[in-house]
Amino acid sequence: MNTLASDTAMVMAAGLGKRMRPLTASRPKPMVRVAGKPLIDHTLDRLAEAGIANAVVNVHYLPDSLIAHVGARKVPRCIVSDERDLLLETGGGMVKAQPLLPDPFFCLNSDNVWLDGPVNAFAQLSRTWDPVAMDALLLLVPHAGARHYRGKGDFHLDQLGRISRRRGERVAPFIYTGIQIVSHRLLRDPPDGPFSTNALWSRAIEEGRLYGTSFSGRWFEVGDPASIAPTEAALTSD
Repeated sequence: MNTLASDTAMVMAAGLGKRMRPLTASRPKPMVRVAGKPLIDHTLDRLAEAGIANAVVNVHYLPDSLIAHVGARKVPRCIVSDERDLLLETGGGMVKAQPLLPDPFFCLNSDNVWLDGPVNAFAQLSRTWDPVAMDALLLLVPHAGARHYRGKGDFHLDQLGRISRRRGERVAPFIYTGIQIVSHRLLRDPPDGPFSTNALWSRAIEEGRLYGTSFSGRWFEVGDPASIAPTEAALTSD
């Protein structure tokens, strides 16, 4: 049995879901249904399957239905990090939730949909994780494993697995899946208020402490209403 690096994940569920309009006019994006269930249940079910016991879920936009929904789950046990007063973005959201999170913790977006390869995503991250060398370890997917993705990629990896960013208009071979392991060291000395995790990643890249691992499964970009039907077709055909 694979030993996981953490028993807790932070699930990012506070965003405004602008790209998913008009479906998000009356509900938060994590409650948009894909293949018969809300997007957040795809994420939470995968956490449960992997043996992750706890999920810290941040909320901001139209939070009541989301709070009620995750509160009804027994596995994983869900704890709400309340950002109703101020949307803190991804980095600020992690900093606010830090007292609820062990070191390290998994962090993932609430709208992630993926199919595992031979090893599940959290086991793959865990077996690659090196707390001495790494501030964060990102799960990346090559273009061939990304469905409905239309971008140019996000990152390069060197032979040791260290990350560098895509430059200019060039294509980068790896796309960030929205899933990572985070050390509390990454969160040290944060900016005040809302900020993106990119600010913390940039510092880690400069220090040679941001790493990636190439995902062996398939990952689905579910960013807008048009991506829902092809995602459902792919999931039901497998």
